[in-house]
Amino acid sequence: MNNYKIKPWEELTFKDDYIFKKVMSEKRHCKKLLEKLLRIKIRDLKYLEDEKTLKSTYISKGVRLDVYVEDDKNTIYDIEMQVRSLQDDELFKRTRYYQSVIDTDLLSIGALYSQLKQTFIIFICPFELFDAKRHLYTFKNICVEDKNIIMEDGATKVLISTKGTADDVTPDVKAFLNYIDGELSKDDFVAEIDTAVQNLKTKESERMNYMTYAMKILEEREEGREEGRNEGRNEGRIESIRNLMKTTSMTADAAMDALLIPQDVRAKISLML
Repeated sequence: MNNYKIKPWEELTFKDDYIFKKVMSEKRHCKKLLEKLLRIKIRDLKYLEDEKTLKSTYISKGVRLDVYVEDDKNTIYDIEMQVRSLQDDELFKRTRYYQSVIDTDLLSIGALYSQLKQTFIIFICPFELFDAKRHLYTFKNICVEDKNIIMEDGATKVLISTKGTADDVTPDVKAFLNYIDGELSKDDFVAEIDTAVQNLKTKESERMNYMTYAMKILEEREEGREEGRNEGRNEGRIESIRNLMKTTSMTADAAMDALLIPQDVRAKISLML
């Protein structure tokens, strides 16, 4: 069943996918956000590709990145607004998967592992994480036997919860996280972001672009479901063909004839037998 519904333009806020990407496509907003969240200074940023889609040749599931930028020190940042609270450990495995496809994208064929750049994958989550107290959770690869030893592989994952209660972020970051949850304040950065959001929503061209974007997402999800249904049907066909070949002296082609397998899927099924 298709549970995806196109949210009315008038109801969109900063945490909605389209608005978040559009506002963060302005370098000054993105740069300030990274500096505040990570407590670093960045001289300059460049966008590697708007709404970049990464898909390696050996991975079937592609990743569409929200904000994908590189700073003047060649550090890569991927910022994601993760609105939906995923079940079990799916959120954490998603960061692992994002890291793998980003690394694959960064390495050209024949390149050395030493050429992998430092990366930060940042998930902003408007829901509780872990103990529900902290706002900020930073993860690196740490030795289990001696937690003072860090495997310096250049990969950092940052999960940020708007629901934290601990005093672990600066007041301006806390104001920003509250803004994601719908609380407007007099904080300068919050005012800057909200002005950008309101200006964006007054543009009729953006309303039309959003509808096109939303319809594209809807179509992609429907295509994905259809592909999944086709894969399920093919798995059943393969099992039937194998059983028929095992219990008779039929060849694969003869078994497919007997089972009335459509011609347009036979080549694909043959490769999977």
